[in-house]
Amino acid sequence: MLENRFHVEYTQRVLFTRHVFDKENLTLRELLQSAREGGRSTKAIAFVDSHVADANPTLLADMERYAAAHSDVFVLAAPGVIIPGGEPCKNDFDLVQQCWQQINDAGIDRHSQVFVIGGGAALDLVCFAAATAHRGIRHVRFPTTTLSQGDGGVGVKNGVNFFGKKNWVGSFSVPYAIVNDFAFLDTLPERERRCGLIEAIKVALIRDADFYLWLESNAVKLASLEQDVVEEAVRASAAQHVQHITTNGDPFEYGSARPLDFGHWVAHKLEQVSNFEIHHGEAVAIGMAVDLLYSVKAGILDEAIAQRVLTFIEQVGFATFAPQLLERTPKGELVILAGLEEFREHLGGELTITLVPEIGRKLEVHEMDRAKIVAAVQDLKVRGNVFGRQLVEA
Repeated sequence: MLENRFHVEYTQRVLFTRHVFDKENLTLRELLQSAREGGRSTKAIAFVDSHVADANPTLLADMERYAAAHSDVFVLAAPGVIIPGGEPCKNDFDLVQQCWQQINDAGIDRHSQVFVIGGGAALDLVCFAAATAHRGIRHVRFPTTTLSQGDGGVGVKNGVNFFGKKNWVGSFSVPYAIVNDFAFLDTLPERERRCGLIEAIKVALIRDADFYLWLESNAVKLASLEQDVVEEAVRASAAQHVQHITTNGDPFEYGSARPLDFGHWVAHKLEQVSNFEIHHGEAVAIGMAVDLLYSVKAGILDEAIAQRVLTFIEQVGFATFAPQLLERTPKGELVILAGLEEFREHLGGELTITLVPEIGRKLEVHEMDRAKIVAAVQDLKVRGNVFGRQLVEA
């Protein structure tokens, strides 16, 4: 046997700006200058989430003008491509093939760039296509939601849903850069602006007590979606996520521990059984609520702390219960319990669930008491903060 170890060095770049395609904004120009080969302009193709295009009707023209003004650095090899946005786009594998077709037709190669502008689902879809075309094309992500700017969009994962399972087909691919343009957040509906805040709360709970206390102290401003506070929460959340990915020793998740997925084993299943009526951030809030109360029943977390966190989550505007939590299989078992096995399978090894023993610290467990999960769900039902009510009140 020949065995030789080697390593590949990656750089995770996250930039923050406003109005990135304003001709006077040099953020993108300066970023792409380092990508030029032999002084030549870099060839690029841009994919745009349909929801973002609708909310920003001048975006495609702005990109064209920006490229024309900075053509010594990069050129657009084709007109911008509009793709469907939202989670349903990840359920249609034909869209992956359509992205490949556009990349091929534009003559995009491994020295080119794929731009993708959109929410987390669009990023997942197009970055998977880019990561698999020519065995990997450099790509720049432009996340446009609080959820993607503070969490999924700054990561290294991509993928689409298959076999009715979330992200079953996908890859790990470090983007050339992530550009967080806060101006995109201004055009979001309130529901979408709020969704990403739960990932900030999540990462604070498992990693940084001081960040959590800052979030908690700004509960009223977060609930009313005050711009400065939301942007600071997103910026700090992105920093925490990138710090974890780049320093935890397992960026491509070869092991079974995924602390950033706190609350997600319930969330992934809840999204599915609701036919994605419950959006990802909303499902994560409910999943975190289940795991917090489970932790109390398992003797891991003090009940007063759990109640404090649940109250904060609700203050920011999230529900902590959904009727779908009580849906049952033909055998009478709660449907969400199937999410445990699906989560273990997704991890690729031993079941590893991240729980919170105290604010700012995580604990990994390898089994869950199903009776205690059911009891936690029942407690949340009694609590009565039901998904849908907060949307009507908003």
